[in-house]
Amino acid sequence: MRFAKGHGTGNDFVILVDPGDDQGLSADLAARLCDRRAGIGADGVLRAVRTDALAAAPNGSAAGSPAGPVPEWYMDYRNSDGSPAEMCGNGIRVFARYLADQGLATRPAFTVATRSGFRRVRFEDDGNITAEMGAVTVLGPGRVVVGGPGGVTCEGLRISVGNPHLACLVDAALAGFDLTRPPRLDPAQFPHGGNVELVRVTRPGAAEMRVHERGSGETRSCGTGAVAAAAAAATAAGQDRGSWQVSVPGGQLTVTLEPGAAWLGGPAVIVAEGELDDTWLAAATVGIRRPA
Repeated sequence: MRFAKGHGTGNDFVILVDPGDDQGLSADLAARLCDRRAGIGADGVLRAVRTDALAAAPNGSAAGSPAGPVPEWYMDYRNSDGSPAEMCGNGIRVFARYLADQGLATRPAFTVATRSGFRRVRFEDDGNITAEMGAVTVLGPGRVVVGGPGGVTCEGLRISVGNPHLACLVDAALAGFDLTRPPRLDPAQFPHGGNVELVRVTRPGAAEMRVHERGSGETRSCGTGAVAAAAAAATAAGQDRGSWQVSVPGGQLTVTLEPGAAWLGGPAVIVAEGELDDTWLAAATVGIRRPA
């Protein structure tokens, strides 16, 4: 099994190409691939599958994407614990970079199918990639307890970017918060869990962020989280549009908010390519589907 490794502002991924949906991807294999000591190490796995090979074609309009031709490629994304996720803003840029570099998709723009619907990606002149993030919905207030026993209660906004977020605007230095343990969300508000962003506005149109991702822990960056952070900051400022620079531990992202839509821009880097060892793969592929 061939693989590639890439990252977007330090948010790193293992990439697998499975055009015919022959190899599949079990939760167990995804988790083992992401293991930073006994696997390749990553925040998640991006599997590229041709949409015409899937049993059910992805429906773009169901998630608010414009109706139209089904894209050639589907991004099957899993977190580092093996759980599926609806969307990944850094991941889709890395996914697009790999497809284009391999001649599997054509620059300067194409569309990718995801669990959140169809998403357009665009290659910029500066080498960065901008991805359509779909509609951003502010659902209302929420709260979370960050840290160990006792912890710190943070108030925030529940925001959907195709996946669930709680973005909390704080005045304190972000380094003072403990994100080594999963923040404790209200299960009534987040029945399937969610991503938690701690956001500090540094100047008009700019913010810094730390994030704990559902299924992956604290990561150096989160694309959908950056969009949620910008949306929370914009809402607090009484805005519904504009450009935000969001600084994360792994770099900087640009979020453009529009009524009913958002775009995420930033770097996407392919680090290496290789082949999984057959013995390791045999031991790791518990429950993986085999070609007929």
